[in-house]
Amino acid sequence: MNTNTVDAKMLGRMFLSGAKNLEAKKEWINELNVFPVPDGDTGTNMTLTIMSAASEVSALSDSSMKALAKAISSGSLRGARGNSGVILSQLLRGFTKVIEHHDTVDAATFARAFEKGVETAYKAVMKPKEGTILTVARGAAEKALEIAGESESLEAFFTDVIAEAELVLSRTPDMLPVLKEAGVVDSGGQGLLEVLKGAFDGYMGKEIDLNFEKPKTAAMTKPVSAEESNIKFGYCTEFIIMLEKQFTDKDEHAFKEYLMSIGDSLVVVADDEIVKVHVHTNDPGKAIQRALTYGQLSNMKIDNMRLEHHEKVIKEAEKMAAQQAALEPEKEVGFISVSVGEGMGEIFKELGADYLIEGGQTMNPSTEDVLQAIDRVRAKNIFIFPNNKNIILAANQARDLTEDKNIIVIPTKTIPQGITALISYVPDKTVEQNTEEMLEAVQNVKTGQITYAVRDTRIDDKDIRQGDIMGIGDHGLLAVGPGIEDITVAALQEMVDEDSEIISVYYGQEVSEEDAEHLEERLSELYPDFDIEIHNGGQPIYYYVVSVE
Repeated sequence: MNTNTVDAKMLGRMFLSGAKNLEAKKEWINELNVFPVPDGDTGTNMTLTIMSAASEVSALSDSSMKALAKAISSGSLRGARGNSGVILSQLLRGFTKVIEHHDTVDAATFARAFEKGVETAYKAVMKPKEGTILTVARGAAEKALEIAGESESLEAFFTDVIAEAELVLSRTPDMLPVLKEAGVVDSGGQGLLEVLKGAFDGYMGKEIDLNFEKPKTAAMTKPVSAEESNIKFGYCTEFIIMLEKQFTDKDEHAFKEYLMSIGDSLVVVADDEIVKVHVHTNDPGKAIQRALTYGQLSNMKIDNMRLEHHEKVIKEAEKMAAQQAALEPEKEVGFISVSVGEGMGEIFKELGADYLIEGGQTMNPSTEDVLQAIDRVRAKNIFIFPNNKNIILAANQARDLTEDKNIIVIPTKTIPQGITALISYVPDKTVEQNTEEMLEAVQNVKTGQITYAVRDTRIDDKDIRQGDIMGIGDHGLLAVGPGIEDITVAALQEMVDEDSEIISVYYGQEVSEEDAEHLEERLSELYPDFDIEIHNGGQPIYYYVVSVE
């Protein structure tokens, strides 16, 4: 295609085509994880992030560049999951800051937009690391700036920029030795390349199905019990109204009254532009018809709770909605924790967590998930424990989008760190004092996670075969070989030092209580002077999560 500019309609098609290509390649990108664990998530995180924006772009009735830019920026920002997803959202956010001021975009404008995207993304990351998606994005942006004035057409321009991105991606193993040892390129960089390639296909007119089915989230559900057949309202209905007229307090009150007349467990959160709705009802169509009188709908989700939801999840949702409706008095301090596994959740609740976001390695919560949690905790100051290094950026992004509450993100990278941080809280101390002491306490926690390898590879000079049991620590591989208990013990032996006093073990859903007790006996013999604690974590994927303090 020999053209020199694109309008909003074509750019929207390019964006959707890029999202579609990423979606098609997500499982392959997941497999590029350095550690051969069964929870590769980069492809999934980036896909869920861009699909959030794609759904808003698909719903646009306004064909202006400004509306397109806003849909891409807002959708990706709120839907961002994991480090790779947050970085992608920031690349898109910076990109849209430039294009929103133009009716058409030429090579020079694309180059400036790429440059602004890279600048925005680098600022969002506390310690940018080369050999990642950031490096690939910067390489593409620098090439775009170099050739913008020389390219004969946008086709030639895009071809050269993508070729440079591929070249930089191929060099990422030389920048990060761990990539070279594992024999892979950076998964986030590969994801970005697939977006660029897909966008180019859209520009070239390649026939692409641009209809999107929103990916299902990896919610932890259990088999439905017979008691669930007695649920009064069977459909959990969620959607966002993109307002087309003023939504007054009177409108909000009337809308809530109507929804309560056809259901329960109601949560309605409104701002100047959107209204987020959650309701349990037997007739989702009625809720949707009424919502359409205020504007267009997006992010629609209807679940049959009698078939899909565990009784406990439902009760907690109803309790949450009831608390929201009752508008309990705002307290001084609240706590939000990311958790996975029923046992882990119970531990956090017992320690005082107000709200749990279900997620972790297998499904990173989005910025929007964290924002919803913040909305539901009635406290002036809210501590958030991400408990996973891949969730910290999304939590920080939610903090930056919150204006009416003081949000403190304690950058916990593991569940044991989150537990220790929460235990360290002292009610009589100030928020600042508690923040300082939590951060200090977290530094004293070493964590190990025991799982199995899904492919052959080599890490930290250790050969790994598919099916091997691995003990993964805070800074790399601790132990590998056959036998879950043997590897757990070997991993702990690598973690324990002369200052260690406490060993905590959280056994997963695939480990029996008997096996956990046997491990406890073995550890007690090895470390008779230690305080050894065994807990039923109930987490998937990881047989054991262990910590040493």
